[in-house]
Amino acid sequence: MKTLRLILGDQLNHKHSWYRDDDADTLYFLAEMRQETDYVKHHVQKVVAFFEAMSAFAEWLRGRGKQVVYWQLDEPENTQHLGKNIAKLVQQHGITKFEYQLPDEYRLDKQLKQLADDLSIDCEAFDTEHFLTTRSELADFFRDKQSLLMESFYRHMRRKHNLLMDGEKPIGGQWNYDQSNRRKWKGQPEIPHEKGFRKDVRKTLKRIENAGVKTFGAIDPQHFNWPTTREDGLKVLRYFCEKLLVHFGDYQDAMDPDEVYLFHSRLSFAMNSKLLHPREVIDAVIEHWQQNKSTISINEVEGYVRQILGWREYMRGVYWREMPGYARCNRLGNHNELPGFYWTADTKMNCLHHAINNSLEHAYAHHIQRLMITGNFALLTQVHPDQVDAWYLGIYIDAIEWVEITNTRGMSQYADGGLVATKPYISSGSYIHKMSNYCAGCRYNVQEKTGDDACPFNSLYWNFLAEKREHFAGNQRMAMMLSLLEKMDGDELEALRTRARQIIRNPQDF
Repeated sequence: MKTLRLILGDQLNHKHSWYRDDDADTLYFLAEMRQETDYVKHHVQKVVAFFEAMSAFAEWLRGRGKQVVYWQLDEPENTQHLGKNIAKLVQQHGITKFEYQLPDEYRLDKQLKQLADDLSIDCEAFDTEHFLTTRSELADFFRDKQSLLMESFYRHMRRKHNLLMDGEKPIGGQWNYDQSNRRKWKGQPEIPHEKGFRKDVRKTLKRIENAGVKTFGAIDPQHFNWPTTREDGLKVLRYFCEKLLVHFGDYQDAMDPDEVYLFHSRLSFAMNSKLLHPREVIDAVIEHWQQNKSTISINEVEGYVRQILGWREYMRGVYWREMPGYARCNRLGNHNELPGFYWTADTKMNCLHHAINNSLEHAYAHHIQRLMITGNFALLTQVHPDQVDAWYLGIYIDAIEWVEITNTRGMSQYADGGLVATKPYISSGSYIHKMSNYCAGCRYNVQEKTGDDACPFNSLYWNFLAEKREHFAGNQRMAMMLSLLEKMDGDELEALRTRARQIIRNPQDF
């Protein structure tokens, strides 16, 4: 028997049981394909990172004596289409069995199932051996429950994996320290910036450019600093534990115009491409905390564990429970265009300028910048969620649909009508002022609601509540704000809505 095994670009799991096999008659296949570069317009750093990581993984396999076919974009035999490439290899090499790992994206899962049906040889799918849950575990957990409350799933995961537990109780007496993780960073404590690795990716970039792949965003090809090997990922993990974890929880929601990463770990790409396993990341963080309890508080480590053990696994479970219909959700009926400055950062609103510019420069923004700056503005201006999805999926280096769409269409845009989030994550300028240093350098006054100098978020917020009040009439978490809306002076509300309509019609002017 001659076996062909497919490895997708986000399946770079060095610990997978495949690679422990005595597989002399097995051929491993990886490919850079226009099918994957072109289904959405990607940030150039994202495409480079995946190709660099795939190439390094192919070399790692060869170093272990594996037979590997790695087709780059410019390989003449590369059809640029997954199914056609597999069919070609099956014929060329006399393959008698095709094996693949379960994809994490619905479109690829559907494509590979169809391919397996079309091939006239044996086919078998394997787990990626990466996640801490199965595809259906979340659906099974919530089967008889009224709502998909993340907190209850998170507690289930803590108990199941015995993480940060003291018997049946959480260590420290609390399950969640989110209330302790909302401090504004004011220049202190100092952020120890990682020196780390800097790679020359000019060859990979040239290959992408020569192929005519359309990308956007900036890149410094001689000093590329995203982890694209397992060794790189482990270095970044150690650095996070030793230098950043001590203040991560306190400032995980903070934002600053002069800081790209603050105390965040930069490990999402390494995990989402499977170079690092989520359990090894969690274990490393907890072990470091246990060895340094005198200097690192429980809220620092719990906040990080919650993002991986809670949100990451939860979002994947929602994805497989709700797709493919989830990709069509637009419960609020939003249909406006995404403002052009999302692609240029050319806006006078300081928070949006810096959050978008940071994204364009680094293919990165942390969760509050995504949720409460770029996502907040898109929701308040009632942009169609399809356009918001495409932007988030393309711009961020860690954006793969299973984690992007649930965070964007669910958490950020409330397009699922409250399946993921119990209320829309919207705010006026006051929240941005509370959690960031953006407002001090802004053209607009966060204290003003109307007039040429007023912060646009203020009028947009009240306009959104007025337009969508029927959607939230029975939502207890929105009751206080809707009550304030009802009590608002009619002339004041009309002035707010007039300004909001100006912003929505002509966002490029603000």
